[in-house]
Amino acid sequence: MNIRKRIFEIIEKSQGNDIASSIFDVFIIALILLNISAVIAASFSDFAGAHAVGLHRFEVFSIGIFTIEYILRMWTARNKYPEVKYPYLKYIFSASAIIDLLAILPFFLPFLIPVDLRFLRVIRLLRIVRIFKLSRYNKAMDLMIRVLKNEREKIVMTIFMTAIMLILSASVMYHIENAVQPEQFSNIPETIWWAVATLTTVGYGDVYPVTVAGKILGGIIAILGIGLVALPAGIISSGFVGAISNKKTVCPHCGKEIE
Repeated sequence: MNIRKRIFEIIEKSQGNDIASSIFDVFIIALILLNISAVIAASFSDFAGAHAVGLHRFEVFSIGIFTIEYILRMWTARNKYPEVKYPYLKYIFSASAIIDLLAILPFFLPFLIPVDLRFLRVIRLLRIVRIFKLSRYNKAMDLMIRVLKNEREKIVMTIFMTAIMLILSASVMYHIENAVQPEQFSNIPETIWWAVATLTTVGYGDVYPVTVAGKILGGIIAILGIGLVALPAGIISSGFVGAISNKKTVCPHCGKEIE
């Protein structure tokens, strides 16, 4: 038996007729869920202080498992991408591999480069990325990723339009309101906070225009924001409808869609 092929079959999502693969899936899913629970529990200072040793040992154990999984997936990339010239590079730069790497990177990074404690705390927050590893074993998350990938050009265009609208509205509002509210609208970057709150129709009320021109502009931006926020939702919704209606199945071995 080809060992590489057998390991590939085990670590890939089980199709229901492979006991070893099913056990591996259940083990990895349970480990991911326990890791997310540990990250949440560690946010309680009393719990983290009382169980610091146990949490650290569990973290080391988890990192060991996830690292072995990452290496095995890289090793078996040839089976996943048989038609690709450099399957290892194909895997390394895939979305799932990046998630796998981010899941283990916070543990190894302090050993590779010196970092201060503040940066280390931020890096360790990346452990929460492990929840995205569940996408391999969940059809809904897999569908969501496929939809976002298929609609990425439209979503990027919408984000670009939103960024332009934010900068333009913040710039105009700054010139209108700065003279009467120099503290609230002190510069354009500060005014972008008002633009974000208005465009997303949240309207916290901590910063708002008081001049007539400012109120008119604020009303226009708020109305435009309703349509602008609805655009990504419409794009993603249509993508979901299209993906569900197509009912395409993804081959577990080559990753290609089957009609």
